[in-house]
Amino acid sequence: MVDAILSPILEQLISMAVEEAKEQVRLVTGVEKEVEKLTSNFRSIRAVLNDAEKRQVKEETVRLWLDQLRDVSYNMEDLLGEWSTARLKLQIDGVDDDPENDALVCLEKVCSFFSPASCFGCKQLVLRRDIALNIKEINETLDDIAKQKDQFGFAVNVIKSNERADQRVPSISRIDVSKIFGREKEKNDLVNRLLCESSEEQKGPCIISLVGMGGIGKTTLAQFAYNNRDVDKNFEKRIWVCVSDPFDEFRIARAIIESLTDSAPNVGEFQSLMQYFEKHVAGKKFLLVLDDVWNEDYSKWEPFYNCLKSGFHGSKILITTRKETVACIMGSTHVISVNVLSEMECWSVFQSLAISGKTIGKRENLEKIGREIVKKCKGLPLAAKTIASLLLSKNTEKEWQNILESEIWELEAIEKGLLAPLLLSYKELPSKVKRCFSYCAVLPKDYKIWKHKLIELWMAQGYLSEKGAKEMEDIGEEYFNILANRSFFQDFDRGDDGEISTCKMHDIVHDFAQYLYSNECLTVEIHSGEELAISSFGKKKILHLLLTLRRGASVPISIWGNVKGLRGLRSLLVESDEYSWSSEVLPQLFEKFTCLRALKLEVREPWFQIRKNFIKEIPTNIEKLIHLKYLSLCGQTEIEKLPETLCELYNLECLDVSECRNLRELPQGIGRLRKLMYIDNDDTDSLRYLPVGIGELIRLRRVTKFVVGGGYGRACSLGSLKKLNLLRDCRIRGLGGVSDAGEARRAELEKKKNLSHLELYFEEDEDERLLEALGPPPNLKKLEIHKYRGRRNVVPKNWIMSLTNLRVLRLWGCRNCEHLPPWENCRPLKILKFAE
Repeated sequence: MVDAILSPILEQLISMAVEEAKEQVRLVTGVEKEVEKLTSNFRSIRAVLNDAEKRQVKEETVRLWLDQLRDVSYNMEDLLGEWSTARLKLQIDGVDDDPENDALVCLEKVCSFFSPASCFGCKQLVLRRDIALNIKEINETLDDIAKQKDQFGFAVNVIKSNERADQRVPSISRIDVSKIFGREKEKNDLVNRLLCESSEEQKGPCIISLVGMGGIGKTTLAQFAYNNRDVDKNFEKRIWVCVSDPFDEFRIARAIIESLTDSAPNVGEFQSLMQYFEKHVAGKKFLLVLDDVWNEDYSKWEPFYNCLKSGFHGSKILITTRKETVACIMGSTHVISVNVLSEMECWSVFQSLAISGKTIGKRENLEKIGREIVKKCKGLPLAAKTIASLLLSKNTEKEWQNILESEIWELEAIEKGLLAPLLLSYKELPSKVKRCFSYCAVLPKDYKIWKHKLIELWMAQGYLSEKGAKEMEDIGEEYFNILANRSFFQDFDRGDDGEISTCKMHDIVHDFAQYLYSNECLTVEIHSGEELAISSFGKKKILHLLLTLRRGASVPISIWGNVKGLRGLRSLLVESDEYSWSSEVLPQLFEKFTCLRALKLEVREPWFQIRKNFIKEIPTNIEKLIHLKYLSLCGQTEIEKLPETLCELYNLECLDVSECRNLRELPQGIGRLRKLMYIDNDDTDSLRYLPVGIGELIRLRRVTKFVVGGGYGRACSLGSLKKLNLLRDCRIRGLGGVSDAGEARRAELEKKKNLSHLELYFEEDEDERLLEALGPPPNLKKLEIHKYRGRRNVVPKNWIMSLTNLRVLRLWGCRNCEHLPPWENCRPLKILKFAE
């Protein structure tokens, strides 16, 4: 995990040094040697991180060493952020264009930009020597950490697969079928799939996959089918191989041959081994179960499948895996998702182990507590079995009550039993994806996760970096899908386009995330009449805090400045019902938490509820949050305007003011926010125009309410869209007030090849030529048109010819529409909807 922090720091450190060296006007001088030393130290430490992170589980001194390293890494990250932001300010102010300006004068211009104190206790950064001094201080600390590493004797990036402490015990095919509870549908489906005849066209054995999270019962289900009497009769040979990780071709091939011949082959070369393998498979109708497959490299699987094709027609391969990608790569013809047990089924698993051996009198006393314990298992059979096994030797109500009230990961037996499969799934993740998973520890249980918001929060923390033509958003999608495919997420909802829109985490996966990252992530919920206490934070150095404030909750003003563990806070996510915000709170918050990357001050109540004492204005000292990339004020209906100092947040990527229904205007200087990618401003009823500077935000990917015209001299026009060629989602309002088709053409929608979601809102009678002049974008997937009054085709013919990727078309209140043109070119179209 620490490597996921160090890698981008190294990249940025080297990049900044190169920029400083080549620029005529530099922000920092005399840091070349310190940067070289820093880079060298980071690289030498990085070389031993694999071994250090493996040993921290059992060695307290190693864990403390890693904590030190993590702290100094975050400090370096903050300094690099201040350094690069100061350079960006110089560029925006146009100073870099004048090489005759002295660097010292430049720094005086950005003097007010810096916070009074840096995030790690350094003095105000006003001169170039101060940045150099801070780099030197960090270097000295890193020197000590680098020297300490030699005391531990770390191995240099060596992990032998046969030494993995988290390797699971190999599964076997035998099972007591009477101990399998529930899953009647899955059992019947699987057995029927194994018994059904393959089509004559099927070349090679049919492949069936069982997919689900660790501990869900995939192996048990496979064992049930393997031992089914009808299945046994249907195949000449049955073979069970526990594959696990790593994918050992020699071991797997020998295991299959041994099952077929009752003897182990004495063959050394892989080629010879596979020829021997194919010879003994040929002509036999077999069932091959490959349990716990992780391998995603098709080239390793291909030799096996080619040899297995020589089997008799009707042969089957059954795979159990935690990854949907594995099922796909191995050519599965049918995938069965294995989900959680019902509470009743989970109870059956639990009571068969924990209660069945007890006397009748004890059973009655323990059953009520047992049922509460089962609720904590959340349908995960491995959790039920593990806890039940722990309770086998415990016979008193007090002992059972202690288990019920304990945190699940405090129990050594649970850690050894349930932790192992989850830890195996986690350790198999790429380091950057682990870092994204770590952020999920700050979310409450049963939290509805909006995929795009989670990705934006990952972006704000710097977890995603662009790779060539791949944008951060696309890399975030890739990482999200890795976690989803490995069952870290579940309960998916999908949008019109079939893509995942929301999901949740299984409670035990959530507990696991918090177990790993309890020192970094904290979730606190304060109810009516309760007060947030300093003791809630303990001695932890919290990086990410989610605070849920219920109606009547109280947070003392003093807490924002007195909790030392919060000074380096990178996420403050506040969700409230009707919390009374004192006018003194936000200025203090902005003054103290200058390391924030993500700030969410959202209201969760429906907009029509009566609201009192919500945030009425955003203090001007918000400019001190120089690292801020994500700002959400969703639902704060009392805010009427945002301060111009908001435009000093040069790193801001996402601004969410949706449902701020009294918000009248955005800051005029918004064009200075050159990194802004997302403006969520839907349901802002009082917002009548957008500033003209919007047209300068060339990195914009989404704006949910692009208001044109409005009769304001400082308002943007349709032509302001011209430079915004990275837009993916745009919803244009106020088209009823646009009469100039030339203005529509200046928007150049047809050049926006990234635009996939477009909504057009008309309010009055309009020129029919306007719609024809507006586009269309070439790769549009979703189009909505509202209140268009034109009498001809509501979708012009010149649009139809280009909408070859359109999947969703909705027409709202287009009452004069007489007919639609033919849709031959729109073969992907799945949803066509008309509504008044």
